[in-house]
Amino acid sequence: MTARPAKNLNFIVDQGANQRLDLWLSERVDLSRSQLKKLIDEGNILINGVTTKSGHRIQVGDEITVTIPQKQTPSLQPESIPLEIIYEDDWLAVINKPKDLVVHPGAGNWEGTLVNALLFHMESLSGGDELRPGIVHRLDKDTSGLMMIAKTEASYTFLTQQLRERAVKREYFALVHGVLAEEEGIIDRPLGRHPKDRKRMTIVETGREAQTRYQVLERFKKHSLVSCHLVTGRTHQIRVHLASLHHPIVGDPVYGFKTNNLGACSQVLQAVYLGFQHPQGEYLEFRLEPDPWFHKIIQKARFLN
Repeated sequence: MTARPAKNLNFIVDQGANQRLDLWLSERVDLSRSQLKKLIDEGNILINGVTTKSGHRIQVGDEITVTIPQKQTPSLQPESIPLEIIYEDDWLAVINKPKDLVVHPGAGNWEGTLVNALLFHMESLSGGDELRPGIVHRLDKDTSGLMMIAKTEASYTFLTQQLRERAVKREYFALVHGVLAEEEGIIDRPLGRHPKDRKRMTIVETGREAQTRYQVLERFKKHSLVSCHLVTGRTHQIRVHLASLHHPIVGDPVYGFKTNNLGACSQVLQAVYLGFQHPQGEYLEFRLEPDPWFHKIIQKARFLN
């Protein structure tokens, strides 16, 4: 087991006078109001150095200190999980993450993750934190496709800088409900946490900038095959953006329809292209053909009566 230090957050109230403490914090901390109430009740949230109650009304100038105790976490162990390595050198690797594989350990998923597989297949991983060694960017559990992996600290710094500068090119294929009218377009809508469900993202004017370029590759009777290029890379971005057009991804259990007639048990979404500059200067490009499961769903949509 590894003991992790407590996380401390400090705020000075500059707006929102007379709001409840738990409500004010829920808009600024990635915790639910019930989680915040528990922290307050346990004396882990102070106002001006004094314990308080969740219903306390804050005032401009108040100093709020939030201490989030960190539980002990199991040490990461290598696991012999099959993994398709597309490219590897001393600096980095590019892998094809399989569908249904969680990227890194966390609550409820301490074993059987991509990180456990990487520790088995590679001699070194670097960057990220102790639960995400080598992880430069993520894919959802149910999304398959190309990912960059850093093997040195210098590589991690170089690759993450490219992401921040929007220099990494990422393309996804998605099968969506309905027939899109436009051949192509850009979805420019800010994303943030859903106010009532912290596991979901939603479009909010105060959210972070998010842009997705899309192009229709093929139209079927009741569906469309779409290519999506990430301009930014927010959590669940493509899924939320396509759903905002009223064309959610087929099989998406969170942002899509509850049922589909294609037998898709999870979102039909795959990262098929990745382009970036290697730390030593060369520009690398990788492209995948759709996985067999993806192709099977496409065929069903193509011949659906």
